[in-house]
Order: sequence, then structure tokens, then C-alpha cells
Amino acid sequence: MRTAVYPGTFDPVTNGHLDIISRGLKLFDHVIVAVLVNREKHTMFTVGERMEMISEATRDVLTGRIKIISFNGLLVNYVRDSGADAILRGLRAISDFEYEFQMALMNRKLLKQVDTVFMMPDERYSYLSSKLVREVASFGGDVSVFVPDFVGKRLEAKCGGRPHV
Repeated sequence: MRTAVYPGTFDPVTNGHLDIISRGLKLFDHVIVAVLVNREKHTMFTVGERMEMISEATRDVLTGRIKIISFNGLLVNYVRDSGADAILRGLRAISDFEYEFQMALMNRKLLKQVDTVFMMPDERYSYLSSKLVREVASFGGDVSVFVPDFVGKRLEAKCGGRPHV
């Protein structure tokens, strides 16, 4: 059984994230969605809320092939402890590549037996990030094409249903 860990903040989960999870399941038997706990980042949603949204968004494919966890510390420590074979990462643009390349090389140096697999999202999501979605939502913009409906409703509730500055 081949397992990949797909780490991220997922604040909130977007259709781009779901695309990577779905396509990752074509390459791996299991995908562990690892929600980062980072006190340095000021997230809109709590770790529990983010995990809940991912669970709801993937419930149709949660046939034992997806596991959703939270972690803090070094990703490679979690990867090693979980017995995963790879780290799964999405690349949207060239600007992502430099950072992701550095991280992949550092992770390989720290844990030689684990490779990073990069996936390009569907072109519909190549510009999409959680940060942009939060920003659009905070100004009252329509994010319905970027996130599942229930995530859009949660964003609207967090932003008071109106532009938020």
C-alpha cells in the first residue's frame, strides 16, 4: 500500500486542494491530509474547523483511503512516524516552484527514503489559493466557484456576510 501525506494549512480548503487530493488518490492507495498547526500563522478557521471542512468535502471518497490529521513540528517526523511513502504537494505557478523545490530538498536531506511528488492542479485552479479566497470573501465577493458551497457559507458567516475590512 502506497501512502502520501498532503500537508497544508487548508484555511479554508479550496476546490484546488480537493483536485490534488482526488488526483493523488489515483497515484496512491491512501492520502493523509495533514493540517498544519502553526501558532505563527493567523488563520481564519481553527484546526478543528479546517479538519471538519476537509472531512465534509471528501466524505464521498472517505472509503478508508483518506485520513485527516493535524500536526505540528517537522513534517518529515510525521511522515516517518506514519510510514508514508511520499509527500504530496500542489504547484500552481512558477512562483510556487522555488519554495517547494527548497522544501523538497530539505525534506529529502532530513528523511532520505521519502520523496516529494508535485502535482499541477487543473488549470481552473492554477491561480487559486486559500489566501486569495479569504481576501475575496472578506470584501463580500462571491467565492462559490473556488470552494464547496458549505465552505462558502462558513466564509460568509466568518466575514459577517458583508465586506469586512
